[in-house]
Amino acid sequence: MTRRRWTILLMLLLLLAASLAWLAWRAPLVDAVTVRAAPLLRSVQFSARVAALTRVDVGSTLTARVAQVLVRQGQIVRQGEPLVRLEADEWRAALTQAQAAQTQAAARLAGLRSSGRAQAQAALQQAQATVLAAQVDVARTRQLVEQQFLSPARLDEAQRALSVAQAAQAAATAQVQANAETGSDTAQAQAQWVAAVASTQAAQARLAQTVLRAPASAQVLARLVEPGQIVQPGRALLSLALQGPTQLKAQVDERFLAQLAIGQRASVVADAFAQQRLAARVTEIAPAVDAQRGAVEVTLALEDAPPDFLREDMTLSVEVQTARRAQVLSVPLSALRGAAAPGDDAASVWVAVDGRAQARALRLGLRNLQAAEVLSGLQPGDAVLLGDGVRLGQRLRVRPVPADALTATVLPAGNGGAGDASALSNAMGR
Repeated sequence: MTRRRWTILLMLLLLLAASLAWLAWRAPLVDAVTVRAAPLLRSVQFSARVAALTRVDVGSTLTARVAQVLVRQGQIVRQGEPLVRLEADEWRAALTQAQAAQTQAAARLAGLRSSGRAQAQAALQQAQATVLAAQVDVARTRQLVEQQFLSPARLDEAQRALSVAQAAQAAATAQVQANAETGSDTAQAQAQWVAAVASTQAAQARLAQTVLRAPASAQVLARLVEPGQIVQPGRALLSLALQGPTQLKAQVDERFLAQLAIGQRASVVADAFAQQRLAARVTEIAPAVDAQRGAVEVTLALEDAPPDFLREDMTLSVEVQTARRAQVLSVPLSALRGAAAPGDDAASVWVAVDGRAQARALRLGLRNLQAAEVLSGLQPGDAVLLGDGVRLGQRLRVRPVPADALTATVLPAGNGGAGDASALSNAMGR
């Protein structure tokens, strides 16, 4: 029995030694990703805010008390619709006074053009007849004085009467000329009437300003006044967002400026309505960079009518597609060895060939934060090694790692589906 026990013990020791030798000879297990053709997407993510095409503040041009506020916050108003009414008794009285002055000026002008001209013309004719009679009297008196029937004093008296008649004729002529259409009296009356009309128009304008109206179809964003308040010029009473294309404004880090271009498609989502994605496009990129924030303003426009839940100044998350490849070979950035700067297209990877680690030089193309396009150096089906636990030429065994497991960011629905698992976005804040 003792010999049999020693035999069994020896066999167990030999089996253990053989197992240890086999484990030492066996190649290590190394993670690897299989190269395959798939879409590759690069995108930029940032925050944006909702902005109407035009936002205006409505205020009063008069100092007055508010009689009525006819709208509420959030209400949609049409162009010309009354928004606020001010107390207008004083302005109505001013209009009545101006209208009375206009009527008086019109009556005076009409009088000059009708009865005034007739009276002046009659006075002129009477003065002309008086001058004619005085001239006849002077001539007859001069003849009688020469015949010594009358004294020279009588001739002097007749000549004085002629002078008085001629002066009256000159005055009557001047009055006719003054009452003519281009005369001074008519011009003065015309000017008074024009001034009265202007005063009436000014009073009407001031009265109209007691009713504040919508400059265009808009939505009331803020109501800043209540009935009974005294308002003054320059104070905002209502804030309106004029209806028009809904825009999204964003401040994007200037590092990503080279990736953005007008016309790029974007996916937009509001945090409170995460299931409702909106389609948009980049419509404008500001020509200047904000030096203090190191950001450039980017404007986007929704492709469809804005939903009802959008609000002015609401914060949205935006993802803009900046580059896309339909079907390309790509490798994870974590598998690259000896990669230079992001702009350098030369790099290398280790691949498993016949159970051993070999190096491959690559030329890279499009790159995002996780994957890089392979332009040359790899073929579909190549197993690219991950990690640093092996040496070149070392025997190894491959443990496949799905490409999806390496994707830190899942693209939104509609941006490429399952084939976009190799894409990663450039994420940044507002």
